[in-house]
Amino acid sequence: MTGASAPIEIAQLRKVFRQTTTGESILAIDQLTLRIAPGELVAIVGKTGCGKSTLFDLLIGLEHPTAGSITIGTKTPYDDFNHFRGKIATIFQQDRLLPWRSAIDNVKLPLELIGIAETVQQERAIFWLKRLGLEKFANAYPRELSGGMRQRVAIARAFAVQPEILLADESFSALDEVTANDLRQTFVGLAREFRSTAILITHQLEEAMAVGDRIVVFGKSATLLADIRMTDWDRSDQTTLRSAIQTTLQGNVADPRLTR
Repeated sequence: MTGASAPIEIAQLRKVFRQTTTGESILAIDQLTLRIAPGELVAIVGKTGCGKSTLFDLLIGLEHPTAGSITIGTKTPYDDFNHFRGKIATIFQQDRLLPWRSAIDNVKLPLELIGIAETVQQERAIFWLKRLGLEKFANAYPRELSGGMRQRVAIARAFAVQPEILLADESFSALDEVTANDLRQTFVGLAREFRSTAILITHQLEEAMAVGDRIVVFGKSATLLADIRMTDWDRSDQTTLRSAIQTTLQGNVADPRLTR
């Protein structure tokens, strides 16, 4: 893995959905502009329904914007879908393992889909299961694994494609806090080691503050309320930062204390 080489440029992004039953227009993202540098770890926080997951759908090419753009290098994930196969990986809240495939075969699945040779598939799957501490469970099926172990398989599956960009959508929220914290640290450590750009959606401020180089705070329709660089905040200021983000989320307007 060589790490991410291009920034993610989001410019005046707008996404409108139309309800099929009522014909009503739903504004999911409104004029979002954001730049994420190669190798950055960015945590996105916001209330439920604020457009965070819609942004991920656009980033992985499942949706087209109504207006504006997302560019990575010179390409867009929704118009150049095949170009980004194997370059963007997502870890979801649920592990989404195929129950009829063993752990190692689940890790190999995305490599099969992008046409990687069988010998390379095997090598990478074994390597990542070892890195995640699951080498003894390579032939186990999801039903034989704990929730934390299944999520480790999901992380191994994501890293096995050697992605430049990692997207984590509430990836640790379904786990107990001890397991979640362990996997969170593992995820961050691996992302930094392999210099991947990582974007994490979370509802938990503690998680955002522990993970991100930056914390991006979304308001209604993914309005950018705050873009916080953690290097601007000393450890002694963490209580103030937490309070200011909470106030920002509750009022849908940036707390003045976030200005640095």
